[in-house]
Amino acid sequence: MKSSAVLLTILAMLGAATLAQAQTTASDEHNQMPTNSVSVVSRTTPAVKYAHRSGSTKIDFQGTDLMPGASGEAEVASKRGAMKIDVQFKGLDKPTSFGTEYLTYVMWAISPEGRSVNVGEVLVGDNHRSKLDVTTDLQAFALIVTAEPYYAVHRPSNVVILENMIRPDTVGTSEAVDAKYELIDRGGYIPTGYHFDPVVLNSKLPLEFFEARNAVRIAKSAGAETYAAPSYEKAAGQMKHADDLGTKKHVDRKALISLSREVVQTADDSREIAVKRIDADRLNADKDRESAKLASAQAQSKDDLQGRMNAEAATADANRGRAEADKAAAGANQATADAQQGQRNAEADSKRDRAAAAGADQATADAQQGQRNAEADSDRNRLAAATSDQQLKQAVRDREELRAKLLQQFNVIFATRDTARGLIVSLSDVLFDTGKSTLRPVAREKLAKISGIVLAYPDLRLAIEGNTDSVGSDAMNQQLSEQRAGSVRDYLAKENIPAASMTSKGFGKMQPVASNDTAEGRQQNRRVELVVSGEVIGTTIGVVSEYLPLTPRP
Repeated sequence: MKSSAVLLTILAMLGAATLAQAQTTASDEHNQMPTNSVSVVSRTTPAVKYAHRSGSTKIDFQGTDLMPGASGEAEVASKRGAMKIDVQFKGLDKPTSFGTEYLTYVMWAISPEGRSVNVGEVLVGDNHRSKLDVTTDLQAFALIVTAEPYYAVHRPSNVVILENMIRPDTVGTSEAVDAKYELIDRGGYIPTGYHFDPVVLNSKLPLEFFEARNAVRIAKSAGAETYAAPSYEKAAGQMKHADDLGTKKHVDRKALISLSREVVQTADDSREIAVKRIDADRLNADKDRESAKLASAQAQSKDDLQGRMNAEAATADANRGRAEADKAAAGANQATADAQQGQRNAEADSKRDRAAAAGADQATADAQQGQRNAEADSDRNRLAAATSDQQLKQAVRDREELRAKLLQQFNVIFATRDTARGLIVSLSDVLFDTGKSTLRPVAREKLAKISGIVLAYPDLRLAIEGNTDSVGSDAMNQQLSEQRAGSVRDYLAKENIPAASMTSKGFGKMQPVASNDTAEGRQQNRRVELVVSGEVIGTTIGVVSEYLPLTPRP
């Protein structure tokens, strides 16, 4: 059957718990707190679906840009219950050329669904040649070779030196797939700030001995000494035994190789346990912090609302008192009018007195009518003023209610606080790749929810501000803060937020909210903040609204 190549897309998944991706911010090896850092790597390689019990077929290997002089040939045979692979490589350079942590090569079988299987260690022999006879339970797969720190790794690094190539006479069927699998970023085995002494290979000792040392050091750098203590202590004890064997005058190579491979397996198990526990602890801590922030914001909003209600009740009492006073004044005026009418009636009964005082009475009546007209105008003016004041207070209440509503809605998505500048929505550093401005999928999902809220109120304005910690140069931090703020602005623009209603600016390390002397403080300082403002909620960017309530916000 004529075979054809299938493109196997290789993508490193964001947020994957990748091997030895623990990175630190301190150089002291004993006080490190690992944090994950994942880089996106893309690659294509052909895969073949081999027929069951169809005999053997051949495929070639071609060196990548990392090792263009490498090549190889493999014979793949379908046996009962497994696929047998016999492969020969040539032109292999030493793996340490890619970094001191790389001591060996590993061949991987990659399924169309993206599952990577470690099928065997590739040891460089004389004349840069190597042979490998292995089996795999996969039926359809691609083959690649990567540089690794030791043979027992569970995921391939992105130091890919060889890929299989389909020959014209390769027997197999093609299958269109769109697969994904994880790659360890180059240099990811040594955390930032963690010092590894260069490996000095000794020809008197087997390579497995140095792989065992690498495995123990990498497990320790990943936090296994703290988070997987029993397994790590077992690996360290086994390593000490191996050191004792290696220092003997006559080294038993078979015993040393066997013990070294046990060390590698135990150390890698402890590293896997530590990575999982660190990720779980970090996730729980993030959840606890977000819950505490939300509870605090809700309590503060409740207190502010109660204060506004009390102020409004006091205003209503004052208005009622003023209305009662006006009513009493109107009753007094009416009594005065009745008395004056009685006086006019009495004057009418006395013609003589009326005739004598007619002119004076008319003048008095005119003056009193003028007074009544002035009092009526005053009443109308007071009513108009009261109406205007009530409308103004209603507008303030509307703005404050909308402000409180938006605060609650934003808090469900990100931690949000109410300030004189407006509502400040804080995006944490974990929403970006370390040292980059690329938004992670969870960040895009949450920003889409933010845009849905903002689009409901066209008069809102957004000021997007990027901030970093003090690690690194000022120029690098300034550029990173501007790029992260720009990434948020560009994504919101794609979500139909008008560009005219947004601004973005980076402040680098100039606006810390916590001390940069601790890892926790630096994490708080690495943030992007959305300052939400506008007259519709009582303030604009850079201006404190004159309609803010008398009770100050924190």
